[in-house]
Amino acid sequence: MFQKRFYYLITCQYLGYRFHGWQKQPNLKTLHLMIDRTFKYVLEGKSFKTLVAGRTDAMVSANETAFELFVYEPIDDLDQFLNWFNYNLPQDIRALNIQEVDESFNIIQNSKLKEYVYLFAHGQKCHPFCAPILTTILDELNIDIMKIGAKLFEGQHNFKNYCYRATDQGLYDRTIDTCELVENDLYTANFFPEKSYMLRVVGQGFGRNQIRLMMGALIRLGKNELSLEDIERSLDTSEFSISNYIAPASGLILNKIEFQ
Repeated sequence: MFQKRFYYLITCQYLGYRFHGWQKQPNLKTLHLMIDRTFKYVLEGKSFKTLVAGRTDAMVSANETAFELFVYEPIDDLDQFLNWFNYNLPQDIRALNIQEVDESFNIIQNSKLKEYVYLFAHGQKCHPFCAPILTTILDELNIDIMKIGAKLFEGQHNFKNYCYRATDQGLYDRTIDTCELVENDLYTANFFPEKSYMLRVVGQGFGRNQIRLMMGALIRLGKNELSLEDIERSLDTSEFSISNYIAPASGLILNKIEFQ
C-alpha cells in the first residue's frame, strides 16, 4: 500500500571547522551525521530521509544552505518543530527556516543560484581565532592585480583546470555570473585584522574544489607566480594547464542559496 510522504525545505547555517564535510563517512563527524542524529531524536525514531542541495567539503562553512526533509507524518506546528530541532542541534549548526513543499520540488534538480565567499588577509600573522573562517596568507599579495584576475573568471569558460582530479569525460563548460575580489565588509570580529578581503562568486553550479582552485590561482597571481595571461589561457583551453594550488578550506563559505 502506498504511504503518503510529506516534504519540507529547511534552510540552515553552520561552522564547518570541526566537521569532515557534509556527506556521511565511516568513523568521521560530518554535518549530515549530526543533522540526521538530531532528527532521529526529535522525530522519536519515526522514518525520515534528508537530502541536501549541495555538499560542502571538510572545514567549509555555510551562512545559508538548504536540505529537504521527507517524512510520512505531517508536521503540525512548523515554528515549534524548528525551535525543538534547534534546541537539540550542536551549537555550531542552526536551522533558519522550514516550509512545506510539494512532491514536484526537487532540491537537486531545481534551478538555483549559489553565492560563495572566500575570506582572506595577507602580509601578517592573524589572531588564531580567525582560523575557522578566514585564511591568512603570510606573504604580501598584489591585491590590485588579483581584482583584475577575478573578473577573468566571469562568463562561460572551460573550467577543467579548476576541477579537482578532472577527467576527459567530465562536463567543464560552466558559467559564472559574478566573480569579484573586494574588501571584506560582510563578516567582522574584534580579532579580525584591520583589513581583510573576500572573493565573491555567484553561479548555478561548481565543480569539485572549483572555488578553492580559483582562489589558489589568484593567490599565485598576487605572488607574481602566475600572469593574467596564464589565467586567460587556463580558461580558454584544457590543453594549457597550470600547476594548481588549492586554497585552504576554512576560508570558504557558502554564503547564500536561492531557488529560482
